[in-house]
Amino acid sequence: MDVLAGDIGGTKTLLMLAKVEDGRLIPGEIRRYASADYPGLAPMVRTFLTDTGHGTPVAAAFALAGPVARRDDGQQARLTNLPWQLDSRQLARDLGLPRVTLVNDFEGIAHSLDDLPADSLHALQQGERDPDGVRLVVGAGTGLGVCIVCPGRPPRLIPTEAGHGELAPADTRQSRLWAAVTRREGRCSREHLLSGRGIARIADFLISESPQRPGKALAEAMAQPDPAPELTRLALAGGDPLAVETLSLFCSLYGGQAGDLALGCLPFGGVYVAGGIAPRILPLLDAGGFVEAFRRKPPMTHLLERMPIQVITDPRSGLLGAARLAASQIPRDRG
Repeated sequence: MDVLAGDIGGTKTLLMLAKVEDGRLIPGEIRRYASADYPGLAPMVRTFLTDTGHGTPVAAAFALAGPVARRDDGQQARLTNLPWQLDSRQLARDLGLPRVTLVNDFEGIAHSLDDLPADSLHALQQGERDPDGVRLVVGAGTGLGVCIVCPGRPPRLIPTEAGHGELAPADTRQSRLWAAVTRREGRCSREHLLSGRGIARIADFLISESPQRPGKALAEAMAQPDPAPELTRLALAGGDPLAVETLSLFCSLYGGQAGDLALGCLPFGGVYVAGGIAPRILPLLDAGGFVEAFRRKPPMTHLLERMPIQVITDPRSGLLGAARLAASQIPRDRG
């Protein structure tokens, strides 16, 4: 039988039908739609089902960027960058489905952990994995998402807004960066620096502290509406010292904050680095600054060294998690 999964963003939405056979999830075709082209999710899903020639699935789950309000009989959500108000009960009625579930996007990724193929996980630290341990999903992209996975059958997932917590500087330079962001933004949260916009803020800070003017390539990158992709390209190519330093500092901040989050839940089941940025900067993460900052928490370094750290490189993780969640909603006499 088929389940429907969606990964909803302000710019694009990915939809997929997956088969469930004896508890196994078999991903199917994925279609991408421009979110703003549709007045709501239900019309888009109808288009998808027509485009693919499939009938009505038995259950659906949709992962979306932003907090989801839970009610006894459903969930409600409003996307930050899209004028859609979603109600799981209304969606179920509109689509003729017995059950629709809405979850935060990082909760969706957390649901995918047991379905990810081995080649979609890139190890930064081997550690000593406890199969019954807590797991932590953390990832920088447009923002910073955090979800805790507690052991159980099924596991209990705790989505959080920890990305909006205060960033704690680890040294004097990070303190100056924190102060610069606070002056401009009113506060310095983790997300202010661990995001695409955060990469640009770090570069702007380093430029302000440098006695030299930025090179042509860096100046052109900073003039773009979103400097992060070009800054990343320059850093990976080693073409500009300040771009290299920007991504180096980003990796240290990322690792340090991930370590702080790990101390809050002791994820000996593994730390999973998700989001759109990490897969693009794997060589920089492999360079060691991330793991070094993650571990540098005396007197708890010995605990952090035991935690496996892996980067999720599969862009379908949110969809796979939504599909797994939808599969879990199928009544047992139909599964």
